[in-house]
Amino acid sequence: AKQELAYSATEGDEVEDLLALLAYVKEAVPTVNAVCSGAIASDYQRLRVENICSRLNLVSLAYLWHMPQRQLLRGMIETGIHAILVKVAALGLDPHKHLGKSIAQLEPVLHSLNEMYGSNVCGEGGEYETLTLDCALFTRGRIVLDSWEVVMHSDDAVAPVGYLHPTAFHVEKKEQHQHQPGDGAEAGAKA
Repeated sequence: AKQELAYSATEGDEVEDLLALLAYVKEAVPTVNAVCSGAIASDYQRLRVENICSRLNLVSLAYLWHMPQRQLLRGMIETGIHAILVKVAALGLDPHKHLGKSIAQLEPVLHSLNEMYGSNVCGEGGEYETLTLDCALFTRGRIVLDSWEVVMHSDDAVAPVGYLHPTAFHVEKKEQHQHQPGDGAEAGAKA
């Protein structure tokens, strides 16, 4: 089924769930006046966020819009974002091999898939989804997955679709003022 870019309100749609959540946030925190999305190249995603914002009288911010994906991926890695693949759905990505791996570990693979098949390096075409386990914004702790299982959605021979289902995790406390990549401190030094 072809999906339209223009969005009209549809009961039960995930967009309506996000609308309800943002309406609640706006009521609880009346000073909220904008929403920032991570849309890079997906008009489908961006237009749905803009639809919600217009209905709630909020400004839609898309700071990453049309940024070069190779540069963006490299920047995420260099600034210490530790994100792992939790869903794969593209030629060249194998659920049993790539799920649970970090974007840093898979950067060469993602570039190679881009060159061979035109895949989006940042997964903007739905090639993969990620879960951020640690980054500079996580000041109190990082998420540690203790165990997980691979769940196959489609065992297609060309482009199997699978996702990572966490079965156990914990939050590991961070030391105060712990070094974050890119903060200017030398590796291993405390800031």
